[in-house]
Amino acid sequence: MKTDRMHLFTMIKKYLTLYLPKQKKASANTTKSYREAINLLLDFLCQSLGKPLGTISLEDIAPENVELFIQWLQEERGCHGATLNQRLSAIRAFLKYCGMNDPACNSHYLSICALPKRKVEKRLTVDYFSENALRVMLASPDPEKKGGHRDLFYMLLLYDTGARNQELLDLRIGDFSTCGHAPYVTLHGKGGKIRTVPVMEETMQHLSSYLHSFHQGSDNDEFLFYTTSHGIRHQMSDDNVARFIDKYAAMARKTCDEVPDNVTPHMFRHSRALHLYRAGVPLPLISEWLGHSNIETTLIYAYADTEMKRAAIEKATAQNHPLRNQEIFDFSALDDDAIKKLYGLK
Repeated sequence: MKTDRMHLFTMIKKYLTLYLPKQKKASANTTKSYREAINLLLDFLCQSLGKPLGTISLEDIAPENVELFIQWLQEERGCHGATLNQRLSAIRAFLKYCGMNDPACNSHYLSICALPKRKVEKRLTVDYFSENALRVMLASPDPEKKGGHRDLFYMLLLYDTGARNQELLDLRIGDFSTCGHAPYVTLHGKGGKIRTVPVMEETMQHLSSYLHSFHQGSDNDEFLFYTTSHGIRHQMSDDNVARFIDKYAAMARKTCDEVPDNVTPHMFRHSRALHLYRAGVPLPLISEWLGHSNIETTLIYAYADTEMKRAAIEKATAQNHPLRNQEIFDFSALDDDAIKKLYGLK
């Protein structure tokens, strides 16, 4: 590599291993997200420019190339506005760091700042599935097989706790507490925030069975969910979770048309929150349970629940209400001449 290319990769290493985790005190998930964004950008540059990784330099992170990168994420990878903006922000943040350490890099940062972010429309709906769809999906894994046993428990815990997928992947054995009559689990959320979430007794029984099969003799600080490669345990990846959830959703869809076409791990969280809201749990409690820093975020479940709104309207509209006693106009009984007169055509 030439000096300018070495300079880029040296900056990347310092940014990801020193600046973010140690100086800025960014969470592990934030660092991971920024690393993914930089990796994706480098992969794209290698592909689009036809250059080996070792020849990529800071000059290649030009506005036109970054704009093409964002377009590629949207068209080829199906990323939506929020994700596109997050990737762009990660690139800007890295280039800003480069400028802080080397003023000659400021021009790169400023040129990328000129790129506009994508407009993100506020969604008033959430993707979720019914309790019946959940029942069929949970019946899909074979608990007598080791993989099926793990997958079933993962989906049960994902729904019961309403945890984010990464929060579940970060769980360690010692994060569960069975003291007293109210078992709970400690979740490590965004920005290093910690919250405790109650766990149903039936879920704790599944936990006991899972620990017996997967964690005999394990320490409390070991990851609850793992994969094994060459005899070494590794924290299970989100890609692995996405694969088996997609598999079981496809199986369930064959017998239950209520299963959505695209089931994601996050839909378990949305579904649990919406089901709790329908059961009468107050929004402030759901907000705290989900780990939302602002209750405005939780209001989406009130906006989304059209079934609950319909039931409330039906209950509030008495049988003798004028809306229920209007005669239905029979348009088909009119002849052509009458229709033209009615609509001002004559």
